[in-house]
Amino acid sequence: MALTKKGKFWYGTTSGDTQAELRSYSAANRHEAVRFAASKCDCGCRTFALRTDEEAGVAIRTCTDCGQEHPMGDSEAYIEEAAPEAHACVCENEVFELVSGVSVYEGTHDVRWYYIACRCVECNLVGVFADWKCEAGDAAAFLAKV
Repeated sequence: MALTKKGKFWYGTTSGDTQAELRSYSAANRHEAVRFAASKCDCGCRTFALRTDEEAGVAIRTCTDCGQEHPMGDSEAYIEEAAPEAHACVCENEVFELVSGVSVYEGTHDVRWYYIACRCVECNLVGVFADWKCEAGDAAAFLAKV
């Protein structure tokens, strides 16, 4: 399915739709995401609760199947100084599929900006729920931890 706008929100049904919204948001932010990764727990689950602290640069996803918490990207390095808050959809659901994206510095593979986009598993709303400037080094290594 392609993205569909209802009121002021966008809706989709696939991770491709979520990535398309992330790409659009990041382009408007002038740090366009060029590398992407969908979150998947070690148990195989692809749905999570999400908590973030954008000031500290911390995101934590909690698997809806096994309950394991996963600091995303380089969040583990900053977690002690963070106060992550839970995200909820406009429909009040708190379970999402997650797609991360990063922009990189020109001519490098080094992360410049980090975006976390979500698709609500209840109503299919898609949107970027968190983003921040991020000096995390190699994009591939960073995205392997989302």
